[in-house]
Amino acid sequence: MSSEFDYQINTVNGVTFVTVQGFLDAHTYESMRDVFNRLFDEDHKKIAVDLHEVAYISSAGAGVFIGALERSQEIEGEIVLMKPSETVLEVFEMLGLTQIFQFAESRQQVLDHFGAG
Repeated sequence: MSSEFDYQINTVNGVTFVTVQGFLDAHTYESMRDVFNRLFDEDHKKIAVDLHEVAYISSAGAGVFIGALERSQEIEGEIVLMKPSETVLEVFEMLGLTQIFQFAESRQQVLDHFGAG
């Protein structure tokens, strides 16, 4: 079974927005990890990941976010998660990730959070 995964990246006022679509699971989590690694390698420190079009996330997919959060903290960066779908939010709550990530409902909230609004 092939999983669908796609993303777009754009930067607004120094904040990098990553919009993710599809599935984050055992078949696609490496692609998401590669996105984060590329952003960190390019010195992006303020990252917002829009999850409202993610239909499913597995524990492997969620693990990518844990690794990315650790790496962002090492470079004094931050990751904010935007509008996770109900399914994604349930997995994040089950894994305790809602306690360690910042969440936002809109791009404006993210820009305000980073002082870039």
